[in-house]
Amino acid sequence: MRTLKASKAAISKCKRRVQTHVHEFTSSTRLAEEGNDRHNHRIAGVTGQAIPFGSSHIHEIKFSNTDFFDHFHQLKKVFTGPAISVGNGKHVHLVKGMTTLVDGHVHPFKFATLIQSPLTKK
Repeated sequence: MRTLKASKAAISKCKRRVQTHVHEFTSSTRLAEEGNDRHNHRIAGVTGQAIPFGSSHIHEIKFSNTDFFDHFHQLKKVFTGPAISVGNGKHVHLVKGMTTLVDGHVHPFKFATLIQSPLTKK
């Protein structure tokens, strides 16, 4: 997946617009370290509002810390990929990235957001 970078103008414009939609997400990072230190972290949160991107849109992940396992990591500035239709007017987004380096290791992560507005028909 190519790295997506939304322009500062698009992000600034998004912050001034009315609410569009957001996506919830929950996932686990991949394992890091070996032996008794081998572990992963849980991450969960809600994306930022939709940011126009080509003929689609993306979202900034508004989340900074993993859960705590003797230490915690921050997520580097992360944007979702463009919308992926799942039918009935709903969509998800692919997210992948890397945590910050803490305690000598990082954790890759890769997940799909949940659909937008799960209680509405469209």
